[in-house]
Amino acid sequence: MQSDKRTVFVALALVLFASHIVGQAAPVFPPLEQWEAAVSAGNATLLKSMYSVNPPARVMTVAGDSSPDAEAAFWTGLKARRIKLNVLQSGSPQAGLQQVVFEAEVHSDRIVYVTEGQLWQQEGGGWKLVATKRSQPTRLQQPASTSKAIYAPGVDAHAEIKQAVARAAKERKNVLIVFGANWCYDCHVLDLAFHRPDLSGVLQRNYEVVHVDVGEGDRNQDIMQQYNVPMKKGIPALAVLDGKGKLLYSQQGGEFEKARSLAPEDLLAFLNKWKPST
Repeated sequence: MQSDKRTVFVALALVLFASHIVGQAAPVFPPLEQWEAAVSAGNATLLKSMYSVNPPARVMTVAGDSSPDAEAAFWTGLKARRIKLNVLQSGSPQAGLQQVVFEAEVHSDRIVYVTEGQLWQQEGGGWKLVATKRSQPTRLQQPASTSKAIYAPGVDAHAEIKQAVARAAKERKNVLIVFGANWCYDCHVLDLAFHRPDLSGVLQRNYEVVHVDVGEGDRNQDIMQQYNVPMKKGIPALAVLDGKGKLLYSQQGGEFEKARSLAPEDLLAFLNKWKPST
């Protein structure tokens, strides 16, 4: 029976995990707070004690199955000075079970983000982890939802670029063209990154930004060709123009296609490299 419960939850948690579904504001769940405190303290022994032994906890990562010992080593190995949990989903599918999905913002020598789904089961007078799955750590925050309409339908991209070039000439900026689509997860990663305080200021001071919708590879392909950005190399894809409309940079090798694997420093270096010279 316990195994069946875990199987049902794992299937549900993976759907939530993969789809980045945002739930209702979650009430405080004390076992999760205790887990968070153990990670902050780097207490591997306490972390391992939170996993169920009977039934054995199922521990998964995107790379495959793991173990409580390995997971405790992973979390303590991050050497967190501070950890902040953003709970995306929390609820009780049935009595004695609690499921949570959260993004952990871990501060150490640098900030990393990890998304994890957990199933807690009541055992005796306490709670134990009976199933978990987590992502690999990333340097950029991952979007909790892809529902944001970055690329508005029906926009005349040619006119948008022309207007952006005119504004750039007047304000001594360059034009950053971001090719992508609303279905593209990494396009949402890049958009979220561009709203970081350390990047947004550089972007606003130096660039006019134009989002060009490529749909399923069936929209605005003439613009991609005009600026030498091959669709086959993936999206998001970037091009930079100066205030006269001259092409300064075009993404030809899929450099931003896996935006989720980039670091803030990568994006900052790019923006500083292609901003107007003073």
